[in-house]
Amino acid sequence: MKNWLKAYSAEHAKIVKELDHNKWSKIIAMVKTAGQNGKQIFIVGNGGSAACASHLQVDLNYGASKKRAKPFKAFCPSNEVPWMTALGNDIGYQAIFSRQMLNFCGKGDLLIVISVSGNSPNLLEAAALAKKRGMKVAAIVGDHNGKIIKLADTSLIIPSGHYGHVEDIQMFICHSIAYFFTQA
Repeated sequence: MKNWLKAYSAEHAKIVKELDHNKWSKIIAMVKTAGQNGKQIFIVGNGGSAACASHLQVDLNYGASKKRAKPFKAFCPSNEVPWMTALGNDIGYQAIFSRQMLNFCGKGDLLIVISVSGNSPNLLEAAALAKKRGMKVAAIVGDHNGKIIKLADTSLIIPSGHYGHVEDIQMFICHSIAYFFTQA
């Protein structure tokens, strides 16, 4: 068991070393710009990536906003379970995020898409709406050559196809984004 744990940990370290730090920094800069301009930050994901999106919303709105003159305005549509299930039932699962965003999003807002594959129809629809509304789009995705990469202004690709490693590193990246603003 120890060898397996060492190998799992070593793979994480390898993945983190291979991340594109320029794109990572660009996403932090996009969050900073949205915050400085009082714009909304929408964060979407499915499954484990939804949990990461929810966690990033809390970290931005609470911890990262403590020292800021203008607190962040982050919104995670997957936290809105009754609304999300109503949309899924009445319109279709592909609209569970985009339809919520429609009520609030506008030019200059930011959408952060967190996904292992980058191919989920509901995430692609949210990104398409974001582009139509003049928003910026950042993606934090696994190495699956997902369609979201073409819709995003910048994509931080996690060089792994293993969902567990990708989701672990997504949380690491999201923590680093929020933590940056507690130190800045």
